[in-house]
Amino acid sequence: MTALGVVFRPQLPPERLRGVVRAADDAGLQELWLWEDCFLESGIATAAAALAWSERLRVGVGLLPVPLRNAALTSMEAATLHRLFPGRVMLGVGHGVQDWMGQVGARVASPLTLLREHLDAMRALLAGERVTTEGRYVRLDGVALDWPPASAPAVYAGARGPRSVRLTGEAADGTVLDASTTPDGVRRARQLVDEGRKAAGRPERPHPVVVYLHAATGPGAEARLRAELRRDGLEDTAGLGAAGDAEAVAAAVRRLAEAGAGTVVLQPTADEPDPEGFIRFVTDEVAPLVG
Repeated sequence: MTALGVVFRPQLPPERLRGVVRAADDAGLQELWLWEDCFLESGIATAAAALAWSERLRVGVGLLPVPLRNAALTSMEAATLHRLFPGRVMLGVGHGVQDWMGQVGARVASPLTLLREHLDAMRALLAGERVTTEGRYVRLDGVALDWPPASAPAVYAGARGPRSVRLTGEAADGTVLDASTTPDGVRRARQLVDEGRKAAGRPERPHPVVVYLHAATGPGAEARLRAELRRDGLEDTAGLGAAGDAEAVAAAVRRLAEAGAGTVVLQPTADEPDPEGFIRFVTDEVAPLVG
């Protein structure tokens, strides 16, 4: 069964979050996803607020850019959330947008090495291990969390390029793919993830794949979606996004699910006029058609 989520776009001011969270919880949305995009809103702060304002909602952050973060701090924050809200937290890490990392003086020569080191350290710390490592970027000396989660949680990683996607299979517990991913791209990503899992000796472990999907509904939906794809330089990529009624959006979700996505997160346009209404559209109209 495919899980459905919606992104709270950080182009909305932070004070809009509470209303969206309450609408999502009341409507029975399965997952609300948040971004830590520069220089908009913090992923951990918004996740903590969303979890506290809801009762059932699962909250994901996709992604936390590792060049901005110390692995121990990320693990402390993750452990705190998992203990406060067990079973409702999904955190993903990734390279971050390299231009943004350069703006803050955090760009590294090998993003792939940094992501691997961060994942290895984070997964070990969240499993309750004491970690000493002297990597190229991640250096820990006898670090252990005093309050690790009761059981080791899944750590997701986001990726786009083939080497990074393969790495998520090797070193993460799940993979997050952005909205530039077509159904064929999901199939290829699943192959790369499985190659990584096999190389790391983890072929039997489940590895969920989360995929974002551009979506728009209501008046002007097609025009808003086209404008969004054009801004992202994706207007010439066939098979991206869905605009229109519930059946049009559900059909796009089903195509991604058939390609190997376990969760499809609907990404409204940055100028979506009614975020709460969009959530109700997803839960009341799209979800029954997805199954």
